Amino acid sequence: MACHRIEELLELLEPVWQKDQELNLVQMLQKVAEQAGFDGPLSELTDDMLIYQLKMGDTSKDTMIPGIKKDYVDDFDWKGAILKARGIDDE
Repeated sequence: MACHRIEELLELLEPVWQKDQELNLVQMLQKVAEQAGFDGPLSELTDDMLIYQLKMGDTSKDTMIPGIKKDYVDDFDWKGAILKARGIDDE
């Protein structure tokens, strides 16, 4: 795991951990994993799953993932975009 991923994980974990300060690191990771619906061994838990759960855990299920939301365009014209990319449509 790259250094920036560790820093991001710790930054996201800090406010959640402040709520349950009596838990140790492994217990906190287990709690976040359970909230994400992960029931396997902690050795198989990915940093992506932890980061996603910590970012999106308190949002509604209909909330768009931030990484997708930044690129989302309402009513995007796929056909027009493909034609334009092929040089067929010069809008």
